[in-house]
Amino acid sequence: MIATTACLSGCGSFNEEKAPELERFSDVYFDAFDTVINIIAYCENQESFDELSDEVHKELLRYHYMFDIYTLYDGVNNARRVNKNAGKEPVEVDPEFIKLLEEAKEMYEQTEGRVNVGMGSVLSLWHEAREAATANPDAAYIPAMEDLKAAAEHCNIDDVVIDKEANTVFLKDPEMSLDLGAIAKGFAIEQIVLKLEEEGHTNFIISAGGNVRTSGLKADGSKWVVAVQNPKLDQEEAYIDTVEVVDQSLVTSGVYRRFFEYEGRAYHHIVDTTTLMPENRYLSVSIITKDSGRADALSTAVFNMELEEGQAFVEAMGGVEALWVLPDETMVKSSGWRSKE
Repeated sequence: MIATTACLSGCGSFNEEKAPELERFSDVYFDAFDTVINIIAYCENQESFDELSDEVHKELLRYHYMFDIYTLYDGVNNARRVNKNAGKEPVEVDPEFIKLLEEAKEMYEQTEGRVNVGMGSVLSLWHEAREAATANPDAAYIPAMEDLKAAAEHCNIDDVVIDKEANTVFLKDPEMSLDLGAIAKGFAIEQIVLKLEEEGHTNFIISAGGNVRTSGLKADGSKWVVAVQNPKLDQEEAYIDTVEVVDQSLVTSGVYRRFFEYEGRAYHHIVDTTTLMPENRYLSVSIITKDSGRADALSTAVFNMELEEGQAFVEAMGGVEALWVLPDETMVKSSGWRSKE
């Protein structure tokens, strides 16, 4: 989780010379992307904020339904429906679904397969194990490696066939399935922010679990300060670092929320695409960059790299910074990561 601190914002554009009288408003949603989502904005009145908040909430739910791999919804051809039709027929989807898949394929290539939305067959085995352990810790187990390897035979990203003219997606492999968890929430937040900005809104912040996206400056013209969650939840200090951001995203992938224990070891939800196991290289990895969907995918990809490889990868990219928290709680920062003094 990333918490925001001193996060002021405005419903309209920032104007230093003639700033309207603004009040601070906030709202929180619990029914999208299985996390707590908060919006903070400074608006002229409750009515203008409510309109903004309602729009954000509706868009969050729309994307949630679109990218859900577990539930079918009336009138929505979502990821669940695409998976159910694997090997059978193409499914007509919303153009934004195709946009997400195109971005996911780009991230797959850029990270050399460290993040793969076509890995649902493997991730579902770990999901089932986590659900079983949550329901009954005494019945905890981990998937057999032979089962994981068999499932990994059905994760070829090239089997995700996109037809942009027909707006269809087809999984050629009947045993393949999508899992969009590494990018969907960040992508949704980014698209919502861009839509709001096109409508003239700016100077606000959306926080969705480990994803934070800021727009513009605070209402007083200063930068936002966002805080990185301490992955050791039992410690007194809630946050391990703070940074100032403007028109940027800060996304963290960590081991401390979704995990289960088996034979004395914790197994988290971030599965390495090469070993097919949740590796305990880090307690968390945080990424700062502009695009929230890209930050979401990169936090997963870098989490699945050894430290030196991840450092070189981040340093070679433009406009991306990273913070690693190692198992011994040591923090490692990329060269451009600037903690707030």
